[in-house]
Amino acid sequence: QVQLVESGGGLVQPGGSLRLSCAASGSLRTIYVMGWYRQAPGGQRELVARINSGSIPNYADSVKGRFTISRDNSKNTVYLQMNSLKLEDTAVYYCNADIRSTDWARRDYWGQGTQVTVSS
Repeated sequence: QVQLVESGGGLVQPGGSLRLSCAASGSLRTIYVMGWYRQAPGGQRELVARINSGSIPNYADSVKGRFTISRDNSKNTVYLQMNSLKLEDTAVYYCNADIRSTDWARRDYWGQGTQVTVSS
């Protein structure tokens, strides 16, 4: 059994900052790419940022220069530092990870989602 547990969402004013965390736990063997996606009301889920096991990141154009993704492999945790938040960043943010579990199965896992609301 593998779980992804997110934390750090909330309400923030435009221009503010938030930091999201996502910890993987359970029957872990190898964690490959970890990432963050978001889904705004009425919209599709979209990639925000992802980072591979060597900590090489890539970002959606809409967040480049404002968001930073990082990971701590010793804690099986990925972070998303969000600065200069805009109204259009409001969404439910989902953690995603490509994981091989101890039974050698490999698949994508998703967190439960955390709400980020940017509002004045």
